[in-house]
Amino acid sequence: MAQQKPIYDYHEETHAERLSRKSKESPFMVFGLAGLASAVGYGVYSFRNRGKMSTSVYLMQFRVISQGIAVGAITVGMAYTLYNNHFNKPRPNAITGNVASIATPNEH
Repeated sequence: MAQQKPIYDYHEETHAERLSRKSKESPFMVFGLAGLASAVGYGVYSFRNRGKMSTSVYLMQFRVISQGIAVGAITVGMAYTLYNNHFNKPRPNAITGNVASIATPNEH
């Protein structure tokens, strides 16, 4: 007997579909991309108007500022996850004993 091969419904995901899916899965990614674009734009603008400052000193200062922003963004993301996982849990109803669905649990 010949077995039929399974048919897979596969389509190539476009960049817009992938960005939409990823932003729904991780909303902080959108803020990260916006922050990256604004930091690069500000960096280019201030590099052109830096005055007599040497390029190496300017790039060193820009690197330190960028690292500080990245650490701050990671800290905010961790605080948000900590709040959702530990402090924003549904509370059981005292009368029925059922859990009231105040918030959906984080699946990650």
